[in-house]
Amino acid sequence: MATVRAGTLHVVATPIGNLGDLSTRAREVLSTVAAICAEDTRHTRQLLNACGIDKPLLAVHEHNEAEVAWQLVERLRNGESLALVSDAGTPLVSDPGYRLVREVRAAGLQVSPVPGACAAIAALSVAGIPSDRFCFEGFLPAKSSARRERLAALGHEARTLVFYESSHRIEESLTDLAEVFGPEREAVLARELTKLFETVFGDTLGSILARVRADPDQRRGEFVLVVRGAADDGTAALLEGQRLYAKLRHLLPPSQAAKLAAELSGAPRKALYGGAPATAAGDASAVDADAHEADGSDADLP
Repeated sequence: MATVRAGTLHVVATPIGNLGDLSTRAREVLSTVAAICAEDTRHTRQLLNACGIDKPLLAVHEHNEAEVAWQLVERLRNGESLALVSDAGTPLVSDPGYRLVREVRAAGLQVSPVPGACAAIAALSVAGIPSDRFCFEGFLPAKSSARRERLAALGHEARTLVFYESSHRIEESLTDLAEVFGPEREAVLARELTKLFETVFGDTLGSILARVRADPDQRRGEFVLVVRGAADDGTAALLEGQRLYAKLRHLLPPSQAAKLAAELSGAPRKALYGGAPATAAGDASAVDADAHEADGSDADLP
């Protein structure tokens, strides 16, 4: 039997689709606590009814979490045990709840995890893309301009990237991903994981986009997109370093610009110092660099 301690907030993972994924321990905790904090009480009530659990539900979502957190802390202080669930999967993973957890911990009260399903981890486990290091990005911005800006910032990220997406934006997001990362970047699209119409297929971003465009069924449901990181062979770091050096050399002496660009990008300083081509606007800086080099003042370079 699961141990439910007085004055403890239990953070309980629930199924992302298949009800069979609700663990025995999760059932016991949900059956034993005084009340259950839910993102959508109607949705959670359906889960509890299916499991034969009858407990009071308290609405805790992004619009009221900050206001109700202190009330829940008081209930815990008075010895009640509570559970926190989201609509599906592990709470706080692209879902509300961190403010409540933070307030409970700040009050010196116990927070205990009840692990279970998580769509991001489930997709990563079947993607066949390197998973030793990955970066969870959740949902991309809704507007294309902001989405592309965010993707551009991730363009040199070497870790595997994991995104959530909805049916309303999957085609648009794949379009932006293919344009920003390039259509040949390897990826896997996982749709409706653990549900009746689950599909998981991998290829390049361009090929995945073409399949989603051609098949309306592949634009329905909930999606996890796993994208291989940028090539970690030093090329990405060198390109970023050259970009930074080209900007910084107009503001700093060449050796300092190379040193700062190298620190920010991870590229070798010497490769940056002599590797960035001069532009029409930067010819004067290039001349300055040559003169600087001639007088031996770059002796600090390795």
